[in-house]
Amino acid sequence: MNPEKRCNGIACGMTRRAFLGNCAACATAGSLLTLPGIAAADDKMRIRIVYSLHGPQQTGPDWPNKGFDFRPVMQKIDGELAKRCPGFEFASSLASGPEQAKEIVEQDKTGRIDGYIVYQMNCWNQVVQTIATSGKPVLYADFQFAGSGGFLVYTAGFLRNQAANVGFVASSRIEDLADAVKCFSLAKGSMSDFVAATRRVRTTRTPGAGNLECLPDEVKVLPTDECLARMKSSKILAVSGQDSGPADPMMGIPMEYVSFAEVNEAWKVADKDQCREVARRWQKTASAVLDVSTDTLETSAAMYLGMKAVLKKHNANAITINCLEGFYGGHIHAYPCLGFHELCNEGLIGACECDIRSTAAMVALTTLTQGRPGYISDPVIDTSKRQIIYAHCVASNKAFGPHGQTNPFTIMTHSEDRQGASVRSILPLGYMTTTIEIDQGRKEILFHQGKSVANDPDDRACRTKLAVEPVGDIEKLFTMWDQWGWHRVTCYGDLKTPIFALADALGWKIVEEA
Repeated sequence: MNPEKRCNGIACGMTRRAFLGNCAACATAGSLLTLPGIAAADDKMRIRIVYSLHGPQQTGPDWPNKGFDFRPVMQKIDGELAKRCPGFEFASSLASGPEQAKEIVEQDKTGRIDGYIVYQMNCWNQVVQTIATSGKPVLYADFQFAGSGGFLVYTAGFLRNQAANVGFVASSRIEDLADAVKCFSLAKGSMSDFVAATRRVRTTRTPGAGNLECLPDEVKVLPTDECLARMKSSKILAVSGQDSGPADPMMGIPMEYVSFAEVNEAWKVADKDQCREVARRWQKTASAVLDVSTDTLETSAAMYLGMKAVLKKHNANAITINCLEGFYGGHIHAYPCLGFHELCNEGLIGACECDIRSTAAMVALTTLTQGRPGYISDPVIDTSKRQIIYAHCVASNKAFGPHGQTNPFTIMTHSEDRQGASVRSILPLGYMTTTIEIDQGRKEILFHQGKSVANDPDDRACRTKLAVEPVGDIEKLFTMWDQWGWHRVTCYGDLKTPIFALADALGWKIVEEA
């Protein structure tokens, strides 16, 4: 499966960010390439750092965010590596895609380059694949909460294909990057020595497993047969264009396409007094409202009420919208993020990006747990903390269901473009979480678990960032992204036994990714 295509409306790896990011890359490709020469003593290895990104300063919506200035970041990386790796000489270049990467490789043939560091700064710029064909050792690094989607998908591809010359580092610590860079000296012996050494650095620098004992959390799950029956009586509404009509079920859950126009009309006619009431409630219950006007809250409330009306009209309990395409295309006039947040708090399902697979996973989890919301995310892995961080701009603040405890949340702009309104939910810590994704074609459920340990405050990328320590092998957690895409769905609770039972009843296979 090509992870940068859409499969029957399913986000297989290239999300809305991929589409937007590639457009930005096309617009800036001609201005990115710089190829400073390298003058070094003969005893020093010559390493070129290739920054894979749209441009030095981000002009469009994508991770990490519109307006982000990469230049200080790149200067810091250049300076730190020069200081920490005195046995090497470095030169840096920028590339937005394979054409620029090819130019770099071709021009480097005229000089002596001993290896490459490819730094994934935006998610979906395909640079590392071309650099890897150079035959030189390549160290692949993630600028976290910026390039992590592409990094995870492309790294999994290298691992699956057993790339002989590509090592990788996935750490927020510059010390870990520098130690991995020193492994280039082993490439003079063999590429396999270099790759093995980068793995040793990564695993040695990864902390050992912490205390995975969790706080008590009794989950009242439905019997498997009843869960399946309720899933079959559910319905998913998928909103991604102007077409309406029935669609094939997903995981046994009926599905229907609904047009942007129908959702937008429901938004337009939402009762203004009710919109003001909902907006005031959000203002009152949020810990803070940052950079979001009252007018924006009221239009978001109208979208929430409009989605509820559409759900009622179609006798559905789940809706997923291709939000950025709809918003930027002028098909809808408010982000649905706060509306999704409210629906999930009520035991319904509001899901991002018209990701039907993840929506079905959310329906399954909410049904199974009698109301606990699934949390769809774009994960990031940080080996220096032994964490996987689930990042998105939509999250419930009722992780234990509509009648469970609430947690604080802040209303902020949508992170990628700093527009509209979205949610930073400060999710509960110390609890076991269960994360899944589904694949209808393969009849598989991807599965891992982790203990919630932090809410990451980084301003880059999406607003809510729940960090968990995974149960099992964090190295294995790097291996599935090329086959499954970037999204995962997380639910509070130890759901291993009921998820395995659900898979058995469906005749599906469980794939444990950690």
